[in-house]
Amino acid sequence: MKTYRNPDSIHKPLASYSHQIELDASERLLVLSGQVGMRPDGSIPEEPVAQLKITLENIRRNLEAAGMAIKDIVKLTIYLVDQFDAAQRRQVLAEFFQDIEPCMTLLFVAALGTPGLKVEIDVMASAER
Repeated sequence: MKTYRNPDSIHKPLASYSHQIELDASERLLVLSGQVGMRPDGSIPEEPVAQLKITLENIRRNLEAAGMAIKDIVKLTIYLVDQFDAAQRRQVLAEFFQDIEPCMTLLFVAALGTPGLKVEIDVMASAER
């Protein structure tokens, strides 16, 4: 079971995320390596928004392969090379997550491990056994 919390003793989240999620012993934990905006054929679109959408689709496919779903995501760390439009980024994330608010960290970095990549996301997910 997951318990989502936003303690009254600290500020409200700055976007659609939770400050903390507690997992009890009945949960399986899945940790994904950084997922990027690369299509199955190895191509990478130039636009960061397109890369973000592909990255999220790759996350969804990984979750499905483990018998999990988007609702099972508890933590994201998002690495972005370009500071592309925040409203556009938030909309893409909101469409992906709907009403789910995982814990989330966003970092702007100078570069990622492969030239041309502008988005990488680390994910932790959990689901009941």
